[in-house]
Amino acid sequence: MKTKVALVLSSGGARGLAHIGVIRALEDAEMEITAISGSSIGALIGGVYAMGKLDVYADWVRGMSKRKIWELMDFTTTTDGLVKGDKIFNKMREIIPDMPIETMRIPFAAVATDLLHEREVVFRSGSYYEAVRASVAIPAVFKPVKQGNRILVDGGVLNPVPIAHVDRSRSDILVAVNLYGPSKGLSENPKQQKRQKLSMGYLSLLKHTANAMIHRLAQTIIENHQPDIVISIPHDLADTFAFHKAQALIDYGRRAGEQALSAYFKTSQS
Repeated sequence: MKTKVALVLSSGGARGLAHIGVIRALEDAEMEITAISGSSIGALIGGVYAMGKLDVYADWVRGMSKRKIWELMDFTTTTDGLVKGDKIFNKMREIIPDMPIETMRIPFAAVATDLLHEREVVFRSGSYYEAVRASVAIPAVFKPVKQGNRILVDGGVLNPVPIAHVDRSRSDILVAVNLYGPSKGLSENPKQQKRQKLSMGYLSLLKHTANAMIHRLAQTIIENHQPDIVISIPHDLADTFAFHKAQALIDYGRRAGEQALSAYFKTSQS
């Protein structure tokens, strides 16, 4: 019998393409994914896998170039976001038709954030695209989704690693993929670290401040829930919109998954 896995995929922009590689590593290890939860890019990837369309999505995103990414950015002059997000989701609909979440072959949950009421919103039914559009709405970047008296934005704002929302059975191994792992690029040399910090501009400082808060929140969630396996992807592996690096990110995720699984099985057998 295959080892059953409840899989949690974190938010984290284009780094989330590493989720594809992790899923492939789980499949190579003959592990069966029985449930998925995800925030933001984790919801997008988790949902297409639950549909059985991960190969289609992976082939499409591998063909992305910087120019194609730019062409999919439908910029807006409104004050609630730089990008509407309609273009990219309409393009996705052309290659992957919408599907009700409750009819997917694997139980799936997408997490968004209700800003007005400061609470998580978990989608377990309804349109995949409506759920994911809300889950990926990075504040000030993508326009938020308005539903009645709710304004929905990126799930990573309150729950970047939505472990509490995966539909896990008692026998399932809990696997969490954290896209907010330790830095791969910051020098260990104190003098060079100082130069890197001093070179931050205004926008870079805001970005690093927000990232630091999310990193700490992700770590707290993981410590509280104690997954059986945590697969960490460096938080500085790629920028938010670096989808043109798809193959490298997928390959990185696969290697990270293989290493984490190897360590887990060695420990469990000893």
